[in-house]
Amino acid sequence: MDHLSRRMLLALSAVGGAVAAAAGANAAAFGNPDEPAEGAINSTPGAISDPGPQNPALESQFPSFQNPPPTDIGDMPMFWSSFNNAHKRIQAGGWAREVTAENFPISKEISGVNMRLGPGGIRELHWHLAAEWGLITNGSCRVTVLDELGRAYVQDVKEGEIWYFPAGQPHSLQGLGPDGCEFLIVFDDGKASEFNTLLLTDLMAHTPPDILAQNFSVPAETFKSIPLHDLWIFQGKEPGSLAADQAAVNSGEAPPNPFTFSLSGSKPVKENRSGVIHLADSRTFKVSTTITAALETLKPGALRRMHWHPNADEWQYWIKGEGRMTVYDAGPRAQTADFRAGDVGYVPKSQAHYIQNTGAGELQFLTIFKAPVYQEVDVSDWLRRTPPELVAQHLNVDPAEIAKFPQGQLGLEAG
Repeated sequence: MDHLSRRMLLALSAVGGAVAAAAGANAAAFGNPDEPAEGAINSTPGAISDPGPQNPALESQFPSFQNPPPTDIGDMPMFWSSFNNAHKRIQAGGWAREVTAENFPISKEISGVNMRLGPGGIRELHWHLAAEWGLITNGSCRVTVLDELGRAYVQDVKEGEIWYFPAGQPHSLQGLGPDGCEFLIVFDDGKASEFNTLLLTDLMAHTPPDILAQNFSVPAETFKSIPLHDLWIFQGKEPGSLAADQAAVNSGEAPPNPFTFSLSGSKPVKENRSGVIHLADSRTFKVSTTITAALETLKPGALRRMHWHPNADEWQYWIKGEGRMTVYDAGPRAQTADFRAGDVGYVPKSQAHYIQNTGAGELQFLTIFKAPVYQEVDVSDWLRRTPPELVAQHLNVDPAEIAKFPQGQLGLEAG
């Protein structure tokens, strides 16, 4: 019996030592899980120095590229881009610049345009092969659109308001006084370009005069002075009253669903001391059947909790402030990037990510999805709604602590 007891004691001691060793290894790996070890914390000053050549102004914008956290690992497609270094096409009535799959290859689902129209500046009558969604970020704009049943819609939109034009439906945009407008446009096709659209001027100039005469039931001479080149963005006369334009196109029947919506004026879907989130999808903005958007504002230090989207890629437009995002993929792969106003981010479907406000003021960004409705899996909510003993065995965390994890989607946590 004594021999058996002694043998059991030795065995238990060995198990205990293994557990202790494992616990020590886990403790050492916490915040630094990879072999060989990643990050500057595991290197030496001489090894991580960078004698150059350098562009300090550019490097200073990307601290997480220069010194990534030790939890970053592996390679990933670049998920950062920016309108700030995109080429501007400038014309008399305004300008535009774009980020598409041509120069941002990861962005397969969505392309984006940043456009400015001065007072009276007109983005000429045109249409697209893709659906167009827009957000006014400054000033105000008059939009016109004709739907597939010949019902006309004219409306003025101001900062924080959005529009949606289904693919193939002709429309126009015009800046209003006194300041004109600036806005973001997104298309539900990563290859779509605002520099190559279907234009009224192109259509007319490339149709024979006798066909124009027959088509419009007027003499061919009527069209002798039409432009023989694109207008695209041009300086026009400021429009009259909205009511007058609406009356001029009134055919007795209005479109059943408005083409415009106040995103910033809608009831928040999430609001707490950490920030606020406004959402527009086909449930609230019914005409928008292919694009969903969330306008998210985070207080200093706040965190947009770890989550992913199972139904669509996420395209981001960073409006103000400074932030940092880490994206996770299988591999393991994880990378961190820094963002500022005017930047564009992209997260492929089902890749987990979080966003932290790293600036002194509010951080605001827009998230766009090529999907009719918003979907999210929140990591904290997932673990909170899984049997705690099961989660505890995965993470070596006390079930009592798991019970404290936040529940719900669209998580915002204070810094």
